[in-house]
Amino acid sequence: MSKATALSDNSPYGPRPEFSGSGDFYSELKQRVNAFVSEPTRATKAKRALHRKAAVLFTWAAGSWYMLMFQSHTWWLAVLWVVSLALAIAGIGFSVVHDANHGAWSANPRANRAMRWAFDLIGGSSYVWRMKHNVLHHTYTNVAGIDDDIEVLPLARFAPEQPRRWFHRFQHIYLWPMYGLVAVKWHTSGDFESLVGGHICETPIAWPKGKDLVGFWLGKAAFFSWALIIPLMFHSWWQVLVIYAIGSFVLGQTMTVTFQLAHCVEEADFPSRAELHEQGKVDWARHQVETTVDFAQGNRFLTYYMGGLNFQIEHHLFTKVCHTHYPSIAPIVREVCEKHGVHYSAHPTIWKAISSHTRWLYRMGHQEMAPAPVA
Repeated sequence: MSKATALSDNSPYGPRPEFSGSGDFYSELKQRVNAFVSEPTRATKAKRALHRKAAVLFTWAAGSWYMLMFQSHTWWLAVLWVVSLALAIAGIGFSVVHDANHGAWSANPRANRAMRWAFDLIGGSSYVWRMKHNVLHHTYTNVAGIDDDIEVLPLARFAPEQPRRWFHRFQHIYLWPMYGLVAVKWHTSGDFESLVGGHICETPIAWPKGKDLVGFWLGKAAFFSWALIIPLMFHSWWQVLVIYAIGSFVLGQTMTVTFQLAHCVEEADFPSRAELHEQGKVDWARHQVETTVDFAQGNRFLTYYMGGLNFQIEHHLFTKVCHTHYPSIAPIVREVCEKHGVHYSAHPTIWKAISSHTRWLYRMGHQEMAPAPVA
């Protein structure tokens, strides 16, 4: 028995589901979307827009860091520029490294590999992220015990199968400020916990080797150099720590809330493993659509800044399609979903999505745990 199987068999949630990537629904989706995005003029335009955006975001981040370091002579200027820097870094995460880690930033694999190291530069680990996000989240979306994006016990309860604690009744209040602390964990202990523990939820993960190992340590060194060590050469320690805390809070809030609004909302499904197991081979594409919710599709500013992550359904179905295509393919995806009876959900505004997320947190804080699967 493999380690992965052993971990899954010992899960309190039941057996790991199996997915099928075939079927009429997904076949028609792929045929229509691939024909649309592969048109030469449209494909070239989308890639150019993507690469121009990367240049804008890196320039924004570098300029904000310079102004913060050397031109912030008052406290309010320092706050202004660190907030600007945090938002620029979040934008890089949304619009550059997210696509690069999925292999969607360029048709050239070397270019994707080069750009994904930017994730290490801004404090994360592209190696850990690819397992945590690309493999687990994008396969087992909203499945308790496997999708690490919904596993923050005992702090919070996001899924009906997860155990409820008495303090979860207040999570719709206390989680909002705590989202701002996520970036600090991401910068420090998060990646190490996964690698030292040897698993992400129930899935084994090995220490990186070769180029991945070098990139992991160089990335951590580079991040702490520009974020803390170099600033300490020019500013007092307490100023550096205060600015780091503000920047990390803004970054954590921005990135966490964006991802939560796509999955931890009332309209998204959270199927139990027992339900999925009864289905046998689960239709992967249907599962992705029904566990994911779009928001603010008509807001061009949010679409630009969030790297199309308000079009999460389209992203989950077509991870290797660059995000600049998402607004154009969304009507195709919605049409095919309606034809095949697949439930497609989208909030008209970000505020509607935030309200839905808040109601879901409240419900999970008060609703009893779902019954355990029958052996």
